Amino acid sequence: MGSFSIPYGQAKVKFNCPDHITIQVVEPARIPAATDPHAVVMAAIGSPSGGVDLKDFRGAQSVAIAISDKTRPVPNHLLLPPLLQQLTKLGYSPEDVHFFIATGLHSKMDVAEYSSILPDEILKQYTVHCHDATDTANLLHLGVTSRGTPVWVNQQYRQAELRIVVGNIELHQIQGFSGGVKAAAIGLAGRDTINANHSLMRDPKARMGSFDTNPARQDVEEIGGMIGVHFALNAIVNIEKRLVHALAGEPTAVMQAGIPLCLSQSTIKIPALFDLAIVSAGGFPKDRNLYQSQKALSHASPVVKDGGRIILVAACHEGAGSPAYEAWMKDMRSHEQVITRFEREGFQVGPHKALQIARDASRLDVLLVSQMESEIVRSLLLTPCSDVQQAIDCSLDTLADKARIGIFPNAPSSIPALESSGRVTA
Repeated sequence: MGSFSIPYGQAKVKFNCPDHITIQVVEPARIPAATDPHAVVMAAIGSPSGGVDLKDFRGAQSVAIAISDKTRPVPNHLLLPPLLQQLTKLGYSPEDVHFFIATGLHSKMDVAEYSSILPDEILKQYTVHCHDATDTANLLHLGVTSRGTPVWVNQQYRQAELRIVVGNIELHQIQGFSGGVKAAAIGLAGRDTINANHSLMRDPKARMGSFDTNPARQDVEEIGGMIGVHFALNAIVNIEKRLVHALAGEPTAVMQAGIPLCLSQSTIKIPALFDLAIVSAGGFPKDRNLYQSQKALSHASPVVKDGGRIILVAACHEGAGSPAYEAWMKDMRSHEQVITRFEREGFQVGPHKALQIARDASRLDVLLVSQMESEIVRSLLLTPCSDVQQAIDCSLDTLADKARIGIFPNAPSSIPALESSGRVTA
Protein backbone atom coordinates (compact mmCIF):
# COMPACT_ATOMS: atom_id res chain seq x y z
CA MET A 1 0.00 0.00 0.00
CA GLY A 2 1.21 3.50 -0.85
CA SER A 3 0.94 6.18 1.84
CA PHE A 4 -0.18 9.71 0.99
CA SER A 5 -1.35 12.87 2.74
CA ILE A 6 -3.56 15.77 1.75
CA PRO A 7 -4.25 19.21 3.32
CA TYR A 8 -7.33 19.43 5.51
CA GLY A 9 -7.96 22.61 7.50
CA GLN A 10 -4.81 23.59 9.38
CA ALA A 11 -3.30 20.10 9.15
CA LYS A 12 -2.97 17.11 6.80
CA VAL A 13 -4.77 13.79 6.76
CA LYS A 14 -3.00 10.55 5.80
CA PHE A 15 -4.43 7.69 3.78
CA ASN A 16 -3.34 4.58 1.87
CA CYS A 17 -3.96 3.44 -1.69
CA PRO A 18 -3.19 0.01 -3.19
CA ASP A 19 0.01 -0.35 -5.17
CA HIS A 20 -1.58 -2.21 -8.09
CA ILE A 21 -3.68 0.80 -9.15
CA THR A 22 -2.09 3.62 -11.17
CA ILE A 23 -1.85 6.75 -9.03
CA GLN A 24 -0.82 10.24 -10.10
CA VAL A 25 -0.28 13.11 -7.69
CA VAL A 26 -1.50 16.23 -9.45
CA GLU A 27 -0.03 19.36 -7.93
CA PRO A 28 1.71 22.55 -9.02
CA ALA A 29 5.46 22.63 -9.44
CA ARG A 30 7.26 23.16 -6.15
CA ILE A 31 8.71 26.62 -6.66
CA PRO A 32 11.05 27.85 -3.92
CA ALA A 33 9.93 30.93 -2.00
CA ALA A 34 11.82 34.18 -2.38
CA THR A 35 14.81 34.20 -0.04
CA ASP A 36 14.41 37.93 0.63
CA PRO A 37 10.70 38.72 0.12
CA HIS A 38 11.06 42.30 1.37
CA ALA A 39 13.65 43.00 -1.33
CA VAL A 40 11.44 41.35 -3.97
CA VAL A 41 8.46 43.54 -3.07
CA MET A 42 10.56 46.70 -2.87
CA ALA A 43 12.05 45.95 -6.28
CA ALA A 44 8.56 45.51 -7.79
CA ILE A 45 7.34 48.81 -6.35
CA GLY A 46 10.55 50.55 -7.40
CA SER A 47 10.37 49.27 -11.00
CA PRO A 48 6.65 49.20 -11.81
CA SER A 49 5.16 47.88 -15.06
CA GLY A 50 2.99 49.71 -17.54
CA GLY A 51 4.41 53.20 -17.20
CA VAL A 52 2.61 53.96 -13.93
CA ASP A 53 4.59 54.87 -10.82
CA LEU A 54 3.39 55.83 -7.35
CA LYS A 55 5.56 58.93 -7.70
CA ASP A 56 3.15 60.09 -10.42
CA PHE A 57 0.51 60.59 -7.71
CA ARG A 58 2.59 62.73 -5.39
CA GLY A 59 0.28 65.39 -4.01
CA ALA A 60 -2.92 63.32 -4.01
CA GLN A 61 -4.94 64.15 -0.92
CA SER A 62 -6.18 60.62 -0.13
CA VAL A 63 -5.20 56.99 -0.76
CA ALA A 64 -7.49 53.94 -0.79
CA ILE A 65 -6.08 50.40 -0.77
CA ALA A 66 -8.30 47.42 -1.59
CA ILE A 67 -7.20 44.18 0.09
CA SER A 68 -8.57 40.64 -0.06
CA ASP A 69 -10.69 39.19 2.73
CA LYS A 70 -9.96 36.19 4.93
CA THR A 71 -10.71 33.66 2.15
CA ARG A 72 -7.50 34.51 0.27
CA PRO A 73 -3.98 33.62 1.49
CA VAL A 74 -2.47 36.97 0.50
CA PRO A 75 0.90 37.67 2.22
CA ASN A 76 -0.12 41.16 3.35
CA HIS A 77 2.57 41.11 6.03
CA LEU A 78 5.10 41.10 3.18
CA LEU A 79 3.32 43.28 0.62
CA LEU A 80 1.93 46.11 2.69
CA PRO A 81 4.92 47.35 4.78
CA PRO A 82 7.03 48.17 1.68
CA LEU A 83 4.00 49.77 0.01
CA LEU A 84 3.27 51.92 3.04
CA GLN A 85 6.96 52.75 3.34
CA GLN A 86 6.90 54.11 -0.21
CA LEU A 87 3.70 56.07 0.43
CA THR A 88 5.29 57.59 3.56
CA LYS A 89 8.30 58.70 1.50
CA LEU A 90 5.88 60.43 -0.86
CA GLY A 91 4.45 62.40 2.01
CA TYR A 92 1.36 60.42 2.98
CA SER A 93 0.54 60.05 6.66
CA PRO A 94 -1.51 57.16 8.11
CA GLU A 95 -4.49 59.54 8.25
CA ASP A 96 -4.35 59.90 4.46
CA VAL A 97 -4.44 56.14 3.78
CA HIS A 98 -7.53 53.95 4.26
CA PHE A 99 -7.80 50.17 3.74
CA PHE A 100 -10.89 48.55 2.25
CA ILE A 101 -11.51 44.83 2.78
CA ALA A 102 -12.84 43.56 -0.54
CA THR A 103 -15.47 41.05 0.56
CA GLY A 104 -17.63 41.09 -2.57
CA LEU A 105 -20.63 39.02 -1.54
CA HIS A 106 -18.69 36.98 1.01
CA SER A 107 -19.65 37.31 4.66
CA LYS A 108 -18.61 40.61 6.18
CA MET A 109 -15.61 40.33 8.49
CA ASP A 110 -15.87 41.27 12.16
CA VAL A 111 -13.38 43.81 13.48
CA ALA A 112 -11.91 41.09 15.68
CA GLU A 113 -10.99 39.16 12.50
CA TYR A 114 -8.99 41.99 10.92
CA SER A 115 -5.80 40.79 12.59
CA SER A 116 -6.02 37.58 10.55
CA ILE A 117 -5.31 39.55 7.36
CA LEU A 118 -3.50 42.70 8.55
CA PRO A 119 -0.42 43.11 10.76
CA ASP A 120 -1.09 44.65 14.17
CA GLU A 121 1.14 47.64 13.45
CA ILE A 122 -1.05 48.55 10.50
CA LEU A 123 -4.26 48.10 12.48
CA LYS A 124 -2.91 50.46 15.16
CA GLN A 125 -2.16 53.26 12.71
CA TYR A 126 -4.54 53.00 9.76
CA THR A 127 -8.30 53.11 9.25
CA VAL A 128 -9.84 49.89 7.93
CA HIS A 129 -13.27 49.59 6.30
CA CYS A 130 -15.04 46.31 5.52
CA HIS A 131 -17.06 46.56 2.33
CA ASP A 132 -20.78 45.73 2.31
CA ALA A 133 -22.12 45.04 -1.18
CA THR A 134 -25.68 45.51 0.06
CA ASP A 135 -25.12 48.95 1.61
CA THR A 136 -26.69 50.97 -1.21
CA ALA A 137 -26.11 54.26 0.63
CA ASN A 138 -22.35 53.76 0.21
CA LEU A 139 -22.43 52.67 -3.43
CA LEU A 140 -21.69 54.95 -6.37
CA HIS A 141 -23.14 54.23 -9.82
CA LEU A 142 -20.61 54.66 -12.64
CA GLY A 143 -22.62 53.43 -15.63
CA VAL A 144 -22.94 50.14 -17.52
CA THR A 145 -20.25 48.02 -19.17
CA SER A 146 -20.39 46.96 -22.82
CA ARG A 147 -21.64 43.55 -21.63
CA GLY A 148 -24.53 45.10 -19.72
CA THR A 149 -23.12 44.98 -16.19
CA PRO A 150 -24.32 47.90 -14.03
CA VAL A 151 -21.30 49.28 -12.20
CA TRP A 152 -21.83 50.09 -8.52
CA VAL A 153 -18.72 50.58 -6.40
CA ASN A 154 -17.81 51.50 -2.85
CA GLN A 155 -18.19 55.27 -2.80
CA GLN A 156 -15.42 55.95 -0.28
CA TYR A 157 -12.91 53.93 -2.28
CA ARG A 158 -13.87 55.61 -5.55
CA GLN A 159 -13.61 59.11 -4.09
CA ALA A 160 -9.99 58.66 -3.01
CA GLU A 161 -7.50 60.37 -5.30
CA LEU A 162 -5.10 57.41 -5.44
CA ARG A 163 -6.72 53.99 -5.75
CA ILE A 164 -4.58 50.89 -5.19
CA VAL A 165 -5.35 47.15 -5.25
CA VAL A 166 -3.32 44.50 -3.42
CA GLY A 167 -3.74 40.73 -3.78
CA ASN A 168 -2.57 37.50 -5.39
CA ILE A 169 -2.49 36.47 -9.03
CA GLU A 170 -3.91 32.97 -8.93
CA LEU A 171 -6.30 30.76 -10.86
CA HIS A 172 -10.02 31.57 -10.78
CA GLN A 173 -12.69 29.26 -12.16
CA ILE A 174 -14.83 32.09 -13.62
CA GLN A 175 -12.51 35.06 -14.09
CA GLY A 176 -9.59 32.95 -15.31
CA PHE A 177 -7.30 34.60 -12.79
CA SER A 178 -7.61 36.65 -9.64
CA GLY A 179 -5.43 39.72 -9.33
CA GLY A 180 -5.23 43.14 -10.91
CA VAL A 181 -8.36 45.28 -10.70
CA LYS A 182 -10.55 42.38 -9.50
CA ALA A 183 -10.10 43.28 -5.81
CA ALA A 184 -11.91 46.56 -6.48
CA ALA A 185 -14.06 45.68 -9.51
CA ILE A 186 -15.71 42.72 -7.75
CA GLY A 187 -14.50 42.90 -4.15
CA LEU A 188 -15.72 46.48 -3.66
CA ALA A 189 -18.72 46.28 -6.00
CA GLY A 190 -22.43 46.23 -5.32
CA ARG A 191 -24.60 43.13 -5.39
CA ASP A 192 -26.09 43.96 -8.81
CA THR A 193 -22.62 44.38 -10.31
CA ILE A 194 -21.37 41.08 -8.94
CA ASN A 195 -24.52 39.21 -9.99
CA ALA A 196 -24.37 40.54 -13.55
CA ASN A 197 -20.66 39.86 -13.94
CA HIS A 198 -20.82 36.37 -12.48
CA SER A 199 -23.77 35.51 -14.74
CA LEU A 200 -21.19 35.48 -17.55
CA MET A 201 -19.93 32.18 -16.09
CA ARG A 202 -22.45 30.47 -18.36
CA ASP A 203 -20.32 31.43 -21.36
CA PRO A 204 -17.94 28.51 -22.09
CA LYS A 205 -15.10 31.00 -22.56
CA ALA A 206 -15.42 32.08 -18.92
CA ARG A 207 -13.03 29.47 -17.62
CA MET A 208 -10.01 28.92 -15.46
CA GLY A 209 -6.69 30.01 -16.92
CA SER A 210 -8.20 32.27 -19.59
CA PHE A 211 -7.77 36.05 -19.65
CA ASP A 212 -7.86 37.80 -23.04
CA THR A 213 -10.88 35.88 -24.38
CA ASN A 214 -12.68 35.43 -21.05
CA PRO A 215 -15.88 37.55 -21.09
CA ALA A 216 -16.21 37.58 -17.30
CA ARG A 217 -12.60 38.72 -16.83
CA GLN A 218 -12.76 41.30 -19.60
CA ASP A 219 -15.92 42.66 -17.99
CA VAL A 220 -13.91 42.99 -14.77
CA GLU A 221 -11.18 44.85 -16.67
CA GLU A 222 -13.79 47.26 -18.00
CA ILE A 223 -15.25 47.77 -14.52
CA GLY A 224 -11.76 48.46 -13.19
CA GLY A 225 -11.26 51.05 -15.90
CA MET A 226 -14.52 52.76 -14.99
CA ILE A 227 -13.52 52.83 -11.32
CA GLY A 228 -10.12 54.17 -12.27
CA VAL A 229 -7.82 51.80 -10.39
CA HIS A 230 -4.40 53.41 -10.61
CA PHE A 231 -1.91 50.92 -9.20
CA ALA A 232 -1.72 47.21 -8.42
CA LEU A 233 0.63 45.32 -6.12
CA ASN A 234 0.23 41.58 -6.63
CA ALA A 235 1.96 38.47 -5.35
CA ILE A 236 2.39 35.00 -6.77
CA VAL A 237 2.65 32.42 -4.00
CA ASN A 238 3.71 28.78 -4.13
CA ILE A 239 1.72 25.82 -2.83
CA GLU A 240 3.06 26.49 0.66
CA LYS A 241 1.42 29.95 0.33
CA ARG A 242 4.83 31.65 0.50
CA LEU A 243 5.73 34.56 -1.75
CA VAL A 244 7.63 33.71 -4.93
CA HIS A 245 7.17 36.82 -7.09
CA ALA A 246 5.82 40.34 -6.63
CA LEU A 247 4.60 42.60 -9.43
CA ALA A 248 3.52 46.23 -9.32
CA GLY A 249 2.33 48.98 -11.61
CA GLU A 250 -0.54 49.57 -14.00
CA PRO A 251 -3.07 46.77 -13.23
CA THR A 252 -3.40 45.25 -16.72
CA ALA A 253 0.37 45.30 -17.22
CA VAL A 254 0.76 43.55 -13.87
CA MET A 255 -1.65 40.82 -15.01
CA GLN A 256 0.13 40.39 -18.34
CA ALA A 257 3.44 39.95 -16.54
CA GLY A 258 2.07 37.70 -13.81
CA ILE A 259 -0.13 35.29 -15.75
CA PRO A 260 2.76 33.41 -17.48
CA LEU A 261 4.45 33.03 -14.09
CA CYS A 262 1.24 31.66 -12.58
CA LEU A 263 0.67 29.23 -15.45
CA SER A 264 4.24 27.97 -15.41
CA GLN A 265 3.81 26.53 -11.92
CA SER A 266 0.14 25.52 -12.20
CA THR A 267 -0.21 23.47 -15.40
CA ILE A 268 0.14 19.68 -14.94
CA LYS A 269 0.05 17.12 -17.74
CA ILE A 270 -2.44 14.24 -17.35
CA PRO A 271 -1.86 11.18 -19.60
CA ALA A 272 -5.43 9.83 -19.23
CA LEU A 273 -8.68 10.50 -17.37
CA PHE A 274 -9.09 9.35 -13.78
CA ASP A 275 -11.66 6.93 -12.42
CA LEU A 276 -11.32 8.38 -8.92
CA ALA A 277 -9.95 11.71 -7.71
CA ILE A 278 -9.06 12.55 -4.11
CA VAL A 279 -9.22 16.32 -4.00
CA SER A 280 -8.24 19.00 -1.47
CA ALA A 281 -8.80 22.75 -1.65
CA GLY A 282 -5.29 23.14 -0.24
CA GLY A 283 -6.35 23.42 3.38
CA PHE A 284 -6.98 26.63 5.28
CA PRO A 285 -8.11 29.27 4.31
CA LYS A 286 -9.44 27.88 1.02
CA ASP A 287 -11.38 25.06 2.70
CA ARG A 288 -12.97 27.15 5.45
CA ASN A 289 -16.41 26.58 3.83
CA LEU A 290 -17.99 24.72 0.93
CA TYR A 291 -18.53 27.96 -0.99
CA GLN A 292 -14.75 28.27 -1.36
CA SER A 293 -13.94 24.54 -1.47
CA GLN A 294 -16.18 24.00 -4.49
CA LYS A 295 -13.36 25.45 -6.58
CA ALA A 296 -11.30 22.33 -5.91
CA LEU A 297 -14.11 20.21 -7.35
CA SER A 298 -14.30 22.43 -10.42
CA HIS A 299 -10.57 22.22 -11.12
CA ALA A 300 -10.36 18.43 -10.82
CA SER A 301 -13.62 17.30 -12.41
CA PRO A 302 -12.66 17.85 -16.09
CA VAL A 303 -10.08 15.04 -15.85
CA VAL A 304 -12.40 12.51 -14.19
CA LYS A 305 -14.37 10.07 -16.36
CA ASP A 306 -18.13 10.35 -16.68
CA GLY A 307 -19.59 8.19 -13.92
CA GLY A 308 -16.37 8.43 -11.91
CA ARG A 309 -16.04 9.63 -8.35
CA ILE A 310 -14.48 12.58 -6.55
CA ILE A 311 -13.71 12.55 -2.84
CA LEU A 312 -13.61 16.21 -1.84
CA VAL A 313 -11.54 16.65 1.34
CA ALA A 314 -12.35 20.04 2.89
CA ALA A 315 -12.75 20.92 6.56
CA CYS A 316 -15.55 23.49 5.98
CA HIS A 317 -15.55 24.50 9.65
CA GLU A 318 -17.73 27.47 8.66
CA GLY A 319 -20.28 25.22 6.95
CA ALA A 320 -21.67 25.99 3.51
CA GLY A 321 -20.44 29.58 3.66
CA SER A 322 -23.55 31.12 2.10
CA PRO A 323 -27.00 31.27 3.74
CA ALA A 324 -28.48 32.15 0.34
CA TYR A 325 -27.01 28.97 -1.16
CA GLU A 326 -28.32 26.80 1.69
CA ALA A 327 -31.80 28.35 1.56
CA TRP A 328 -32.02 27.98 -2.21
CA MET A 329 -31.17 24.27 -1.96
CA LYS A 330 -33.86 23.53 0.64
CA ASP A 331 -36.34 21.80 -1.69
CA MET A 332 -33.91 20.48 -4.29
CA ARG A 333 -33.91 16.72 -4.84
CA SER A 334 -31.49 16.26 -7.75
CA HIS A 335 -28.69 18.06 -9.53
CA GLU A 336 -30.76 18.03 -12.71
CA GLN A 337 -33.50 19.88 -10.83
CA VAL A 338 -30.92 22.43 -9.66
CA ILE A 339 -29.77 23.11 -13.22
CA THR A 340 -33.33 23.44 -14.53
CA ARG A 341 -34.43 25.77 -11.73
CA PHE A 342 -31.34 27.96 -12.01
CA GLU A 343 -31.85 28.48 -15.72
CA ARG A 344 -35.54 29.25 -15.14
CA GLU A 345 -35.01 31.78 -12.34
CA GLY A 346 -31.91 33.51 -13.68
CA PHE A 347 -28.50 34.13 -12.18
CA GLN A 348 -28.04 34.80 -8.46
CA VAL A 349 -24.76 34.92 -6.56
CA GLY A 350 -24.96 32.40 -3.71
CA PRO A 351 -27.28 29.98 -5.50
CA HIS A 352 -24.77 30.04 -8.37
CA LYS A 353 -22.67 27.76 -6.18
CA ALA A 354 -25.43 25.16 -6.49
CA LEU A 355 -25.18 25.36 -10.27
CA GLN A 356 -21.38 25.03 -10.25
CA ILE A 357 -21.57 21.92 -8.08
CA ALA A 358 -24.49 20.46 -10.03
CA ARG A 359 -22.67 20.71 -13.36
CA ASP A 360 -19.98 18.38 -12.00
CA ALA A 361 -22.03 16.24 -9.60
CA SER A 362 -24.67 15.46 -12.25
CA ARG A 363 -22.08 13.32 -14.08
CA LEU A 364 -19.87 12.33 -11.13
CA ASP A 365 -20.40 10.80 -7.70
CA VAL A 366 -19.18 13.35 -5.14
CA LEU A 367 -18.29 12.40 -1.54
CA LEU A 368 -17.51 15.19 0.93
CA VAL A 369 -15.17 14.59 3.87
CA SER A 370 -15.68 17.60 6.14
CA GLN A 371 -16.70 18.88 9.56
CA MET A 372 -20.18 19.74 8.32
CA GLU A 373 -23.26 18.06 9.73
CA SER A 374 -24.29 15.09 7.58
CA GLU A 375 -27.84 16.39 7.24
CA ILE A 376 -26.61 19.67 5.77
CA VAL A 377 -24.27 17.89 3.35
CA ARG A 378 -27.13 15.69 2.13
CA SER A 379 -29.39 18.74 1.74
CA LEU A 380 -26.75 20.10 -0.65
CA LEU A 381 -27.02 16.83 -2.63
CA LEU A 382 -23.56 15.56 -1.70
CA THR A 383 -22.66 12.33 0.09
CA PRO A 384 -21.15 12.93 3.55
CA CYS A 385 -18.26 10.83 4.74
CA SER A 386 -16.49 11.20 8.08
CA ASP A 387 -13.12 9.73 7.14
CA VAL A 388 -10.88 9.92 4.06
CA GLN A 389 -9.67 6.32 4.31
CA GLN A 390 -13.23 5.07 4.67
CA ALA A 391 -14.25 7.00 1.56
CA ILE A 392 -11.32 5.56 -0.39
CA ASP A 393 -11.90 2.00 0.78
CA CYS A 394 -15.55 2.01 -0.23
CA SER A 395 -14.57 3.49 -3.61
CA LEU A 396 -11.92 0.86 -4.33
CA ASP A 397 -14.55 -1.86 -4.52
CA THR A 398 -15.92 -0.26 -7.68
CA LEU A 399 -12.56 0.17 -9.45
CA ALA A 400 -11.00 -2.19 -11.96
CA ASP A 401 -7.35 -3.21 -11.71
CA LYS A 402 -6.45 -0.81 -14.54
CA ALA A 403 -8.21 2.11 -12.92
CA ARG A 404 -6.48 5.45 -12.44
CA ILE A 405 -6.55 7.51 -9.23
CA GLY A 406 -5.66 11.19 -9.15
CA ILE A 407 -4.60 12.87 -5.90
CA PHE A 408 -4.98 16.66 -5.92
CA PRO A 409 -3.37 18.16 -2.77
CA ASN A 410 -3.99 21.73 -3.97
CA ALA A 411 -6.64 21.60 -6.68
CA PRO A 412 -7.48 25.35 -6.83
CA SER A 413 -3.86 26.05 -7.76
CA SER A 414 -3.75 23.32 -10.42
CA ILE A 415 -4.65 23.30 -14.11
CA PRO A 416 -4.79 19.67 -15.29
CA ALA A 417 -4.04 19.44 -19.02
CA LEU A 418 -4.98 16.19 -20.78
CA GLU A 419 -2.04 15.19 -22.97
CA SER A 420 -4.15 13.50 -25.63
CA SER A 421 -6.03 16.73 -26.37
CA GLY A 422 -2.97 18.95 -26.09
CA ARG A 423 -4.96 21.60 -24.25
CA VAL A 424 -6.05 22.64 -20.80
CA THR A 425 -9.22 20.77 -19.95
CA ALA A 426 -10.92 23.23 -17.63
